Amino acid sequence: MTALAAPKLTGRNRLECLALYALLQGVPFYSGVALMMILINASEFADQRYGAAIFIAMASTFHALLTPWLGPKFPRFFRHYHEPLFADPALSFSEKVSGWLAQPKIALQLLTNLLMLSVLGVGVASIR
Repeated sequence: MTALAAPKLTGRNRLECLALYALLQGVPFYSGVALMMILINASEFADQRYGAAIFIAMASTFHALLTPWLGPKFPRFFRHYHEPLFADPALSFSEKVSGWLAQPKIALQLLTNLLMLSVLGVGVASIR
């Protein structure tokens, strides 16, 4: 069995990879988590000024740092999160985003995130 070596991330490509993981995968997911925590009135979280924004920024950054590292090592556990296209040094930033958006499963993922955030946003707005 031949194993493909993961591309080495260097400089600008590493920054692009981390930004794509954080913005396209981390922020929508952790925004939903933050809205859920506000909805259940987690007082340590909801009462803090900028608590949700700090949580989303830190969790998305942590997600972006760990996913490219753990994804190739544990492909079975990270099959829905690891995107090898983000680490491809031959592609530009816009080509990485376009290639990611062209995948059929991504449309379903984006629609799911949109509906989840919409429902949670309505729930949070109704209790505040």
